[in-house]
Amino acid sequence: MYKFSSHRIDRSMLTPKPYIRYSQTVEVKQPDEERLIREIVDSVARQGQKVFDKHRHAMRGAHAKSHGGLKGELRIYDNLPAHLAQGLFCQPRTYPVMIRFSTVPGDIMPDGLSCFRGMAIKVIDVAGPKLLETEPDAVTQDFLMINSPIFPSGNIARFLPEQLLQEKVVVSAPEEAQQLLGMVARMTNAMTQKVGINLYPSALGLTQPETHILGETYYTSAALRYGDYIAKLSVTPVSTSLQPLISKRIDTQNASVLRDLIVEFFRQQSAEYELRVQLCTNLETMPIEDASIEWSEGESPYQAIAKLTIGMQEAYSPARQVYIDDVLSFNAWHCIAEHQPLGSIQRLRKEVYEASSRYRHQMNQQPKGEPRSIEEMPD
Repeated sequence: MYKFSSHRIDRSMLTPKPYIRYSQTVEVKQPDEERLIREIVDSVARQGQKVFDKHRHAMRGAHAKSHGGLKGELRIYDNLPAHLAQGLFCQPRTYPVMIRFSTVPGDIMPDGLSCFRGMAIKVIDVAGPKLLETEPDAVTQDFLMINSPIFPSGNIARFLPEQLLQEKVVVSAPEEAQQLLGMVARMTNAMTQKVGINLYPSALGLTQPETHILGETYYTSAALRYGDYIAKLSVTPVSTSLQPLISKRIDTQNASVLRDLIVEFFRQQSAEYELRVQLCTNLETMPIEDASIEWSEGESPYQAIAKLTIGMQEAYSPARQVYIDDVLSFNAWHCIAEHQPLGSIQRLRKEVYEASSRYRHQMNQQPKGEPRSIEEMPD
């Protein structure tokens, strides 16, 4: 067991609050859920087949374009109060982690197409059975995040038409048209948001500003179990090396500028992010089945639970690129029961991500399986 005394605990976190307890009843199956999931899975599969025909290489159904793969450490803070010392975070220790930065579309698009960025964290050496039935003996725990506190469509009924549109746009529209759509969406929203209107609540995040990918705060967006409680997680840049990158605008004329920024940064510097948890206090105002509703930080602020440290390294060597893109899989259901994903969007992810992973590994003739050591990621 590791002891760390440098982290200062906010004493206000020790005050008991009426956090909602997890039970199986907090999830509510959506009307016609099996059909909706099947139609979405089928749409993603058709999209994946067309992307394969385009590139002669299978891609992820979402987050197809990676920008960097990194090795790091997740250090669980010591002296966490009982409501925070849950699941993976029940005791202080350090875990090796693999991290993948990406963008949301299921195709390789120029970085000028503004969209949600992703940060996927794979924690290694996590004991206990995992919920994904195909790999129950894995020693990994995945946390999947995007740079938005919400998942815009919110539930599977609203996500289906967006996915059908993505299937058409991502595959059929020329790249220049997609970039123009993103630019128009950003400009339009910049004006309409001044009067409280958002005209483009897209699952792709077409209205996202063109900022530095390492300066973002990332969120699980949808809920998950947090031991005895219900929560969302976030990862926030905290090191002095990352502070100048927060909200920093970038030039996206280079189609792979996000990769280049990550590679350049980690060749010269290290980084620290803080992992935080927001516990649910009200199922009405902080719903589980509608991920489009932001949980109020005034009602329940994010509380620090761990430090994510990433050292200097080569973030995208040829060997690491192949490992990240073709071998490695991320799925929120690579998890212990204490961190079960919750809500219809999370139940959908289980089916979509597993089907996409099977297809990708089969078509690219790569072994499918979870890493058992950090050393499996090439340098």
